[in-house]
Amino acid sequence: MAEGDNKSSNMLAQETAQLEEQLQGWGEVILAGDQVVRWEKPWFPGALIGATTLVFMLIYYLDPSVLTGLSGSVMLLCLADYLVPTLAPRIFGSHKWTTEQQQRFHEICGNLVKTQRRVLGWWKRLFTLKEEKPKAYFALVISSLLAMAFIGQQVHNLFLTYLIVSFLLLLPGMNQHGVITKYTAMAKREINKLLKQKEKKTE
Repeated sequence: MAEGDNKSSNMLAQETAQLEEQLQGWGEVILAGDQVVRWEKPWFPGALIGATTLVFMLIYYLDPSVLTGLSGSVMLLCLADYLVPTLAPRIFGSHKWTTEQQQRFHEICGNLVKTQRRVLGWWKRLFTLKEEKPKAYFALVISSLLAMAFIGQQVHNLFLTYLIVSFLLLLPGMNQHGVITKYTAMAKREINKLLKQKEKKTE
C-alpha cells in the first residue's frame, strides 16, 4: 500500500514538473490570473463579471456563425500562444519572481494535474459502470442528456454558456472565501430541519 502511494506521489510530482516546464512562459500571466480568480482584491469579482459580460455582449452583437466563431477562437489562442511567452517577461519582469510566487506557481500546476486526474478518474468510472451495470449506465446517461436537452431548449444557448463561464470563473474565489462552505452548511441545516419536522409529524 505504501509503495503504491509513493509511486502515485512520484508520478504526481513528475507530471507537475512537466506541466511547470510547459507553462513556464505563461507563469506571470497565470499568477496574475490566479490573483484575480481568488479575489485578492475586493473589486476583482466585479471585474470578472464585467469582462465576461462584455465578451458575451460582443459575441451576441456580432452573432458569428459556428465556423467563424471556431476559427476566431483558434486564431486568438494561436496569437496568445505566440505573444504571451514573448511579451509577459517584459511586462511583468520574470527576474523579479519571489520564492512565494514560485511556490504558488508550483501549487497551481499541481492542482491542474490533480484536476486532470479527477476528470480521467470520473471518465474511467463511467466506463466501469457501463461494463458492470449497463442498465444503470444507460438510465444515467439518457436521463442526464434529456435534462441537458430540456434546459438547452428552455434557456438561450449563449446565455446558458455565459452563466456557466461566469460560475466557473467565480468558483475559485467563492471557494477561497468560504462562500460555498457557508451556503452548503445553510442548505444542510434547512434539510435537517425539514427531516426533523417530518419525523415529528409521523410520530
